[in-house]
Order: sequence, then structure tokens, then C-alpha cells
Amino acid sequence: MSPKGYRSAPGEPSPLKVPPSHWEDLALLDPEDVCRRSRAEPDSDYGYRLSFLNREILVDYGNRRLLAKKGDAAETLDDPLLALIVLVYLQNAVDVEPENRMTAAKELREGHFFTGVHSLDVAGLIEKFGRDPKGFAAAAESLGGIREPHADMSYRLPALPRVPLYYLLWEGDEDFEPNITVCFDRTIEQHFAADAIWGLVKRVSYALAAGSAIPD
Repeated sequence: MSPKGYRSAPGEPSPLKVPPSHWEDLALLDPEDVCRRSRAEPDSDYGYRLSFLNREILVDYGNRRLLAKKGDAAETLDDPLLALIVLVYLQNAVDVEPENRMTAAKELREGHFFTGVHSLDVAGLIEKFGRDPKGFAAAAESLGGIREPHADMSYRLPALPRVPLYYLLWEGDEDFEPNITVCFDRTIEQHFAADAIWGLVKRVSYALAAGSAIPD
């Protein structure tokens, strides 16, 4: 997957398209193996159930769509970036537990990727939460985030069943500009290549800014 071209919010027109081969390749995999590796669950009506942050996503690979549960109903999601992330994860996740050791982007094997145009996109979060740590905490906890003892305030967000992300906030004051850093569990590179990590951070950051994993 390529991060280039995804600039719109979920539900808005986007030039990013999900290649049909991603759906076709998932359909060829053994569901039991997919669930074991990814911690997805089988769903007799759609295919798979998978948690994204604090929401349950339905992966209907037969009809090439994602859905979100809303009460007893399920609503189709117009969210190509999330669809790409989910499909890549289901195909490539490995059966390893997170090590619960925080790792900076530059410390990953492909850390050189996250520079220049591929720098992790947190400018909007800094603008919104840089001087509002209580708002940052409320948004993170609304997504299932767990407080961590780092920076001025930090949270571990359950992006996908085997893939936590860490968001660290340094508050701004009269002397220093605020900052937000995203860190990872070292095992993330066993599930995702660098461009998919970039896309995952962009989608989770959108959810954090919106205070919701899936737009209403």
C-alpha cells in the first residue's frame, strides 16, 4: 500500500482505492489460520470480526466491504485507508504477542522511511491537544487507550489486536512548543511494512482527533 493520495477523512471522497487483489488474496486463505495469526474471529454472515481501537469491524471479503456494528445492525464503511490496513493485517499478521516495549519510529528497521514527506502526521493532534492534556486524555480513553507513565501524558491505544500504538504528549508552555510523538511495539514490523505503519498511524491519529474510531 502507498500512503500517497490518502488525504481525505473517512467517508469523504478519496483517490485511494483498494486493489481487488487484496480481497481476492484474503478469500484464498485458511480462515482458521487467519484468525490464529491476527486474533480476528470468524463470522458466519460476513467473514471475519476484528477490533479496531474500541470498535468491532466486520470484514465481508465476499462482497469486498468493511462494515461496523451499530446495535443489532451493520453499516458499510466508506473508508479505503482502514480497508487497506485491515486487509494487509489479516494477510500478514503473525502469531506473536506484543513485547510491551516502546520503540521510536527511527529505531525500527525501516526507520529511515519516516522522514520528509513520510514523517508521521501528528500536526493536527498537536494543534488540537498540545495545550489541552485533559482533552487528549478523554479522546484516548474513548478509544480504549490505557495511560502510560511517559512524557507529560501518554496512552497505549489498541489499534489492532496484536498492534498497539503509543501516543506521547509533551505540553506546551511559554518557553516550549507542545509536541506529540508516536511510538510502537517492536513487533509491529512483523505485521506491517513501513508504508502500512504510516497508514495505520494516519488512521489512528484521525480517530484520536475525532474522538471516535468510526465516524458517526
